[in-house]
Amino acid sequence: MKVIAYLFFIVFIFLVAPARPGVAGETDPSPSPAASAKAAPEHAPGAIPDAVTHHTLVVDGKTLAYTARAGTIVLRNDKGQPTCRMFYTAYTLDGADPNTRPVTFFYNGGPGSSTIWLRMGSFGPVRVVTSDAQVTPPAPYRYEDNSFSLLDATDEVFVDAPATGFSRIIGVGTPKDFFGVDQDVAAFGQFIQSYITNFNRWNSPKFLFGESYGTTRSAALASYLEDKGIDLNGVVLLSTILNFNLDWEINFDPVSIGGGDWGYVLYLPTEAAVAWYHHKVSASSLPAFLHQVEDFAMGEYLDALAKGAQLGAAERADVVRKLHEYTGLSERYISDSNLRIPYLRFETELLRGSGQIVGRLDARFATYSLDIVGNEPEWDPADVATSGAFTATFNQYVRQDLHYEPDIPYLPVNYHATRPWDFKHNGIEPTNVAPDLATAMTENPHLRVFSANGYFDFATPYFATVYTLNHLNLSSALQKHITYGFYQSGHMVYLHTPALAEFRRDLEAWYASVLHH
Repeated sequence: MKVIAYLFFIVFIFLVAPARPGVAGETDPSPSPAASAKAAPEHAPGAIPDAVTHHTLVVDGKTLAYTARAGTIVLRNDKGQPTCRMFYTAYTLDGADPNTRPVTFFYNGGPGSSTIWLRMGSFGPVRVVTSDAQVTPPAPYRYEDNSFSLLDATDEVFVDAPATGFSRIIGVGTPKDFFGVDQDVAAFGQFIQSYITNFNRWNSPKFLFGESYGTTRSAALASYLEDKGIDLNGVVLLSTILNFNLDWEINFDPVSIGGGDWGYVLYLPTEAAVAWYHHKVSASSLPAFLHQVEDFAMGEYLDALAKGAQLGAAERADVVRKLHEYTGLSERYISDSNLRIPYLRFETELLRGSGQIVGRLDARFATYSLDIVGNEPEWDPADVATSGAFTATFNQYVRQDLHYEPDIPYLPVNYHATRPWDFKHNGIEPTNVAPDLATAMTENPHLRVFSANGYFDFATPYFATVYTLNHLNLSSALQKHITYGFYQSGHMVYLHTPALAEFRRDLEAWYASVLHH
C-alpha cells in the first residue's frame, strides 16, 4: 500500500497503515568507528560535488534570475566525526544582498518523508502538474515553471531529512542518532547552522517552513535555534501537529474506551467540511457552516461526550440528530457508534453507497475500495493519486535540469528505516512541542507565526490546530503574532491551484509585514 508520508504525515500514519513497498530503502551500512575513520564521508555512496546551475523565472510579470544549488552538507558529532550527509536544493536570487535578503528552510515530515512534496508542489521555482482531486494519469508527467513561487520574497532551501531523499547516514552515525523528535531537531539545527555559515547568511532574515510532522520539528527547532543564538523572523506551519495528546487515542485506539474524547470534538468540523464537499449536507457558505459546527463541537457535543453513561435519552437524541445534519451519516450509524465517529471510519462510511472511500490527506479525493464493507481505508486516495507524478518529475528535474546525478536512489519516503521513531520529547510521550513554540515566541517577541490549514485534511485537522495555538499561554500581545489561513484544500494545500494562489497571496503579505513591522 502506498503511504505518503507527507509528510506529511504525521506520526500516526505509519501506525495505522503499513509502509508502501518498493519506495523505502535502507540507510547506508554503518561501519565501525575504526573503519569509518579510514574513509572520508565524501567517498560514501552518493557523495558527489554540489551542482550549481542558473535559471530565470517569471513571477507577477517580473523576471527573476536565480541560482540553483543541489548538494549536501555533512553533519558531525561532538568529536568532529561524520554522521550524516543531508541533501538540499537551494534557490537564491542573483544580485541580492545576503544581509537583507530573507532565506526560508522548507521540509516535509513523516517522520520518514523527504521534502519532494514541498519542493515539487508548493513554492519552489518549478511545480509538478497533477489532476485536481482526481488520480493523475501515468507517465509522461509534466512539470513547469512555478508562477506561484515565493522566490520573489525569499531565497528557498528545501532539505531532506536523514535517510530520506538523497540524505544518508554515514561514518559513525547510527539510526538512533536521528530517528526521534529531539535527535531530528538537533540534525536540522546543525544543518541550518552549517548552511548559514557556509553561505554567509548569518545576518539574513530567517524563516522556517514545515509541513505536517515538519511543523512538530519547526516548533522545537525554533526554540533549539534560539538557544544557539539564532533568532528567527518567522515560522510557517502548514497542516500542523504540535500536541499529540489531543488525538493520541483516536489514532492509536479508535474505540477510546474510558475517555479520550478530545479527538472526536476536534475532528468533527473536518468531517462536516468533507460532508459538505461531497454534497452530503447543504450549506451556502462553508466558513459560516463550520463556525456553527465548531460552536456545537465545543459546546453541546463536548458536554454530551463528557457525560458518558449519564447522558439522558432526550439530549442524546438531539446530539444524534445534529451530528446527522453536520456529517451526512445516518442517525442509526451515529447512534450505534455511541456518538463517536473515528475519522478512519468516516472515510469509509461517507460514500458507502457508491463503494468509494475518501482520502485522509485530502478528502476531496475518492477511490473505489476492494473491501466495500470495511471500517478502515485500505489506502489513501490522495496518496495514490499523486505520488507517481511527484516521484517521476523530481527524478527528471534534479538530474536533467539541476545536473545532480548521485549513484544512489532518491527515497521519497523511508519508513522501513525510520521505524521505530522515538516520540519522547524531553523524555515525555506523547509528543508535545507546543511549549517550545510558546517559549520561542516569548523569548523572541518579534517572532511571527503563520498557520496554514486545509479544511479537508484528516491527517492534521484544522480545529485541533486552532485549539492548540489558542492554548499556548501567551500574553495577549504575543497571541496577535499568530496569523491564520484556511483553504478549501487538504493536507497539501498546494494540490488545489486556487488554494495555492490564495495561500501565496497570504504569504506574500505576511512576509512583507514580518520584515517591516
